[in-house]
Amino acid sequence: MSRWRQSVVEIQTRKRQVNECERAQAALSKVTACFQQMATSLGSNMDGSFLREELEETRTVAHKICSGLHRRLLSLLIEMEQGQEDKEQVERHWVIFLSSLENFQRDLKKVKVLQEIFPLTQRKDRQALINAGYAGGTSEVAARAAMVQTPWLSVEETASLDLKNHIVEIDVLLEEMFQRVNVPLWSVEPTQEAWVEGISTQDGGQEEDESLEDIMEVEVVSQNSTSGCCNHHNCKVGCLLCLLS
Repeated sequence: MSRWRQSVVEIQTRKRQVNECERAQAALSKVTACFQQMATSLGSNMDGSFLREELEETRTVAHKICSGLHRRLLSLLIEMEQGQEDKEQVERHWVIFLSSLENFQRDLKKVKVLQEIFPLTQRKDRQALINAGYAGGTSEVAARAAMVQTPWLSVEETASLDLKNHIVEIDVLLEEMFQRVNVPLWSVEPTQEAWVEGISTQDGGQEEDESLEDIMEVEVVSQNSTSGCCNHHNCKVGCLLCLLS
C-alpha cells in the first residue's frame, strides 16, 4: 500500500472513531439523564424493587458507554499530534466527558445514600417511604434508557461492578484522564455561545418592553396635546382657551 493511500485510510479511520465518540457522548448524556430522573424517586411513594432494578440496569449501560468512550478518547488524544485535524473536536469531547463523569458520579453517590436510608429489604421498610405526591411511574424513563444503543461496532465485555466500586472506578478514570493526557480545560473553546436561547429570549423581552414604553409615551403625548381642548369645530370657547394657553 502506498504512503498516500495509507494516510487516506488513517484519516478515514480516525474520522469514524471521532464520529463514534460523538454518538457515544450523546448516548451517555441520555442514559445519565434518565438515571438522574429515576434517582429522584428514591425514598418516595414511587420507590420499589422495580425502580431499583431499572436503576441498576441503567447504571450498567452507562458503565459500558463510559468504559468504551474513555478508552477511545484516550487512544485518539495520545496518537494525535499537535495541530492535527479533528484534534480540537476530540479535546472538546474529552472535556464534556470529564464533566459527564463528575455529574454521573455525584448521582451515584446520591443513590447510594438514599438506598442506605431506605433499604427496602423487608416489607415493613415501605412504611418509611415519603409520600411525595408522585403519580404514574418511572417505566417510561426506564424504557428511554433501555432504547439507547452503544455506538461501537463491536461491544466489549466489561465486568459489572456494584454501586460502591463503580463510584471508586470513576475516581480512577478521572485521575488517569488528567495524568495521561495534557489538555488544559481553559484552552478548549466552545463551538457556540453559552445560553444562546436565554440571551435571545432576554433580547426579545427587552424589545417588547421598549415597544411598550414607546406606546406609553405616545399615549402621554396624545393626552397632553388634547388636554384643555375638546378639538370640536363648533367649540369656540375651547379654541380661545387653547390660544391663550
